[in-house]
Amino acid sequence: MSNHVIETVTFKLNEGVSREQFADTAKALNDFVTSRPGFIARRLSCSADGEWIEHIEWADMDAAKGAAAAIGSVEGNRAFLSAIDGSTVKMHHTELKVSVN
Repeated sequence: MSNHVIETVTFKLNEGVSREQFADTAKALNDFVTSRPGFIARRLSCSADGEWIEHIEWADMDAAKGAAAAIGSVEGNRAFLSAIDGSTVKMHHTELKVSVN
């Protein structure tokens, strides 16, 4: 059995998009994420300098990659994606080793 996978994405918003607007848009993405096979948990936070950090926990790498491949094909995700400055996006996947809730 493989360990869960943590998808970490860091990014900044496009000029003119407020944190509040984006947070509301990000909530709308919950329907997509929670409906994906292998979804476990999602957290989204923002630093004082405007860098957003999203952590999504998946059952395995196939689930993470499947969601990443499908995110742009869903009409309801477009507002979320278009608010993000694509040149700032960094994504990586790591294997979960320790978790405390």
